[in-house]
Amino acid sequence: MKIAFIHNEKRLGTGAHYINDLMSQKLKQAGVITKNFYPSVSLVEAPIHMGGLRNILFFYSLLEKRREIMKFDFVQGTSYTALPFLAYPIPVVSHFGSTTIGFLKNTPLAKDLEAECKKVWQNLKTEGVIKELNIKTRRPLRDIADIEGYVARNAEAVIATSEKVRQELLSIGVCDSKIYLIHNAIEDYWLENEPTVKDFVSNPGLVFLGRLGGDSFTLKLKGLDRLVHLFQKFPNIPKNTFCITNNKRITSWLTERIPNHKVLANTTKDKLPGLLKPLKGSILFIPSRYEGFSLSLIEGMSQGLVPVIYSVGVAPEIIKNGENGFVVSSQDEAAKRVEEILADEKLRLKLSNQAQETAANFSSDKIVKDLIKLYTKVKKVPKGSLICG
Repeated sequence: MKIAFIHNEKRLGTGAHYINDLMSQKLKQAGVITKNFYPSVSLVEAPIHMGGLRNILFFYSLLEKRREIMKFDFVQGTSYTALPFLAYPIPVVSHFGSTTIGFLKNTPLAKDLEAECKKVWQNLKTEGVIKELNIKTRRPLRDIADIEGYVARNAEAVIATSEKVRQELLSIGVCDSKIYLIHNAIEDYWLENEPTVKDFVSNPGLVFLGRLGGDSFTLKLKGLDRLVHLFQKFPNIPKNTFCITNNKRITSWLTERIPNHKVLANTTKDKLPGLLKPLKGSILFIPSRYEGFSLSLIEGMSQGLVPVIYSVGVAPEIIKNGENGFVVSSQDEAAKRVEEILADEKLRLKLSNQAQETAANFSSDKIVKDLIKLYTKVKKVPKGSLICG
């Protein structure tokens, strides 16, 4: 079996990049032939409102490699990236770690933020941490959302990484029969050196792990305002932020303005388990307004961090309140859960151990088995027979 993987760029940076690379590596180990293909030509100096079209057209440069790609059994890309090959007689598998329609629906304008978070957001603007309260236009995202829907409806198979993503795909007219629910996995090194009870921290704190982004839309999507608000409520406990961001003003401000706070930005991912292991029993706060899956949730849980997370990504599928973490619906509820966990060491140990056991279910071996099962099934289906109406 031969799979042509369509990638955005060679540099690993987002969750999508990591999971694509992981799938490719693990499939090779299982005997599947894979090759990564990267587009190379883009529109230059396109106006801001054409950003979505620029990104979409970017992938048409892959047509120069079509003769080689057509020798494979499948083309697999992230959401819309395999678009140029829908017209060719090669089956297309589209992998949705998230949806742009999910981004748009769940990221409010500044005026619609929760009252306590609106003040934080406006303060971040006043102090120059963010350049604008809202991005200038959402048109590029709407263009991408439209193309994602088109690709998903016309691909032979669509992978949804969580039930939330599956429901979003159904809402835009994707046939249920072509959607395969396959959870993401974490790299093996997250599960190799499992923390023990000896690592259980006696002075627990708050931890943020994940991508923050840099522009006002992504920062809002990832919940920077919620993060600042909650961290400021607990000035006397230790706080650690392990984030990905290209906005240096954010990391400087977070370090200077939040007491007892250490910020480590853009660290090499394989170093994170070693940094998180001594924090076993601390609280992992994920303030995102939208996640398709949330790799950071599983990664943090694998090191015994106790999740307090909004109902995003895979959280409502795997988190059972009071057993392996808490799913919250407001900042007040998040603060109360943090207080509850910090006040009860027996509960904290139980939550930590159960979180770690839950994370073990997301090994890379499982995703490979699920993918091969999908490929085997789709290979038997004639091209175009599952097109949605």
